[in-house]
Parts: sequence; C-alpha cells; structure tokens
Amino acid sequence: MIRSFAFTTQGKLHTKDIEPFLMPTLLADTNLFLWVDLENPTDFENKEVLEQIFHFHPLSIEDCVKASPSPKVEEYSPKDEDLFTPYLFLVIHAVDYSRKDGCFGTNELNFFLGKNFLVTYHDQPMRSVSTVEERALNGTMNIARAPDRVAHSLLDNLVDNYKPALDELSLEIAELEQLAFQKPSKETLNKILQVKKEVLHLRQIIGPQREVLGRFAAGEFKLVRPHLVPYFRDIYDSLFHIGEVAHGYADSLTGILQVYLNMSSNQTGEVVKLLTLITVITTPLMMIGTWYGMNFKDMPELDTRHAYPVAALFMILSTGATYWYFKRKKWF
Repeated sequence: MIRSFAFTTQGKLHTKDIEPFLMPTLLADTNLFLWVDLENPTDFENKEVLEQIFHFHPLSIEDCVKASPSPKVEEYSPKDEDLFTPYLFLVIHAVDYSRKDGCFGTNELNFFLGKNFLVTYHDQPMRSVSTVEERALNGTMNIARAPDRVAHSLLDNLVDNYKPALDELSLEIAELEQLAFQKPSKETLNKILQVKKEVLHLRQIIGPQREVLGRFAAGEFKLVRPHLVPYFRDIYDSLFHIGEVAHGYADSLTGILQVYLNMSSNQTGEVVKLLTLITVITTPLMMIGTWYGMNFKDMPELDTRHAYPVAALFMILSTGATYWYFKRKKWF
C-alpha cells in the first residue's frame, strides 16, 4: 500500500494519493515537500518508489526491505554516478507488550529523510504513523512544514508509545512479586524468568536506539535543521528515562527471583523439619514395637503378666514426652 502527501512549506496539504509518475515533478518544486508512506508494499511498489523515483542507494534499499535486528542511522551523499540527492536512512523499532503472551512485540520503521522528501517504510500498520498522518492532514501544530519536523513527530510518537508497554510491564512485575510471596511454585519461577527475559529484550532494543537518537540530539546531521535539534534532544531524554526505568525493572525482577528462591528454600526447610519431627516423635514406637516384634523364646517379658498394657503405656508416655519437649522448644 502506498500513501502519499504533498505539503506546502506552510504545513498545508497540497495534494494526496499522488500518482507515481507525478512524484518527480512535485519533488522538483521547491515550495513543496513529499511524504510517501509504504505499508507492506509489493515488490513492484518497492522497485517503483525506492529505485525508479527516488533512486536510493541499493544498500539502504536492501536494509529497508529486509528486517534489521538493530536500529541504525546512515548518511548517504551522492557520488558522480548516483542519481539520488543527499538523505538519511534510519531504522528504528516500535514496541508493544502483551500481558497475555508475556512478550514484547517489535515493529520496524524505516526512514529516508531528504531535504524535501520523507519516505517511511513498514510491514505492519503502526499507531505512530497513523497518528502523525492524521495530525499532518489536520494541520495540527504545523508538523507538516518540513520533512525533519514530520520525522521528529514520528519518532516522538514512537517513543511515547513505549510508555503503555512499560505500564503493562509494571503491573506484571507487581503481580509476580505477590506470587513470589504467596505461591512460590514452579509456574511462578517460569513467569519470573520469562518477564526477566523480556526486560532484557527491551533493554537490547532501547540501547542502540538511544545511540541513534543521541546522534540527532548532538546535531550531527545537516538535513536536520539546527532549531529542531533541541526537540530531538527531548526525545533522546525520554528514551534515556525509559532505559533507566527498564534497568530498574531488571533490578526488581532480580530481587523478586531472590525472594522466590528464599521462599522456596523456606518451604523446603519446613517440609524437612516436619518430616524430621515425625521421625523423632515416632522413634519410641518404632523401638518398642521392633523390640517386641522379635518374639524370642527366652524373652522374660513374654511371660510377664500385663506386659502388653505396660508396653503400650510406655509407648504412649514416651511419645507424649517427646511431643511435649518439641512443643516447649517451639519447634512447631
């Protein structure tokens, strides 16, 4: 699917759903800038837009079409034989957390940012793209006045969408803390390890993206106008804060895991203690019963009158005395 928009330098919509053969003409107009959004495009659409219209470098096209495991930003400047104008190629990832599945889902968003164009590429519908598109069409805050402003809005919304995922993760961790105290079962351990794995995954996503946005915040790229650099720095600060929160979640999960291990150890200790007490309390019964269970012919007790009641009474008294001793020591 191809969505395309041409905006004036005042942020007003000039035209939308542009025919591909008209795009080069609009690109030549210095009073307009072009935003083309490719959502799950076909091979023909990729070739038509990325190669035939914008003539992007083959390496950036390859990185765009194939899934990239890590965020990155690269600056492309044309050589003598190149047909493209200078542009930035950016790979960034949006995240979503499902408490039902217990895992983070990531969607890749690719940018081609030029002086008078912005091309975005993604395989699935993305909330940040649809939100910015709606604001641009409505003229909200004049975000469509230039490609770098639209790119900033996309990145800002993408980072803002991390927060609901973090809220879901926070609730999950709070529930795990309760389970670790109340029901330290094997299922609880599996949940703790699963969430800990996902937090590590989140930190692996945030780390490289923070480095990428740090380059924007430092004003490294000429295609981002200087007066917008503080806005990119604000996004970087937000992502840095998210990274610190994720680090705190990792520490919390380590503490919960330690609590789980302690509770499991206590439960095991209680079971061992109970079994030991049962063994010790029943020792008099076992000794006397074993002794008289031998039934040797010359045992004098066999001919003693009332030997059976006496043995039974002795077993009861010795068992009661053992139980009283442990009770007094508060061992149970």
